[in-house]
Amino acid sequence: MARLKLEFPEDQYYYSTHLTVRVTDINGANHLGNDSMISMISEARARFLFDFGIEETQDDGVGIIVTDLATTYKTEAHARDQLLFEVGVMDFNKYGGDITFRITRPRDNVLVAMAKSGFVFFNYKQGRVVPMPEAFHRKFERVNWAS
Repeated sequence: MARLKLEFPEDQYYYSTHLTVRVTDINGANHLGNDSMISMISEARARFLFDFGIEETQDDGVGIIVTDLATTYKTEAHARDQLLFEVGVMDFNKYGGDITFRITRPRDNVLVAMAKSGFVFFNYKQGRVVPMPEAFHRKFERVNWAS
């Protein structure tokens, strides 16, 4: 089976936050479960957007919708591990781009996981994908544009 490889440019990380693995995040194999990792990635994304003043849904109905998520795991995380989520953006296009995540355990500086979440802007009132707002991409002027 082919393995997914996720590698991101170092200069595209704009934000970082810490999250602690809870006992309830642990699965039957006694490590951080995939479902809980997805929840933690979603929390890191929400904090990133909030700190950049980006509402997930604005008054006009335009918001961000996740189109896909890819995650590669490098090592296990366990209950009470503090994890550092570094969040970036890349590969902008007319309608969206990718939000990237590098997840490490600062205690021993070990890479736990890498993830990429595709997104587009969506008008929830009209029920359709819409172009990326100018104000959004101006916040991230270093980001590359995919062709």
